[in-house]
Amino acid sequence: QLQLVESGGGLVQPGGSLRLSCVASGFTLANYVIGWLRQAPGKEREVVSCIKSTGGGTNYPISVKDRFTISRDNAKNTVYLQMNSLKPEDTAVYYCAVGTYYWCTARTADFPSWGQGTQVTVSS
Repeated sequence: QLQLVESGGGLVQPGGSLRLSCVASGFTLANYVIGWLRQAPGKEREVVSCIKSTGGGTNYPISVKDRFTISRDNAKNTVYLQMNSLKPEDTAVYYCAVGTYYWCTARTADFPSWGQGTQVTVSS
């Protein structure tokens, strides 16, 4: 059974950091584009970051461009999202998802399969 499991979320103060992990089972994650998506209450899901099988990563919202870093450890079948200088507006459920194509895209429809998500709350 193909499965993605996210972890690493939690409550953090503004300015703090978190590292999210996405572990794949049932398939080799290295062969796929993997995205991190998030959905805040009352808002649509958005693609936050994406990494190609070759390792090149892209952040999409300007608001996270210099604060978030996506990476992958193929030996551990895991993709990470390092989030620094967190802001209250980063509060959301974060999901990792498998991309449909071999390139990164900012379209949520291009990431049809995601995990159960992990809650990130940024609050003082």
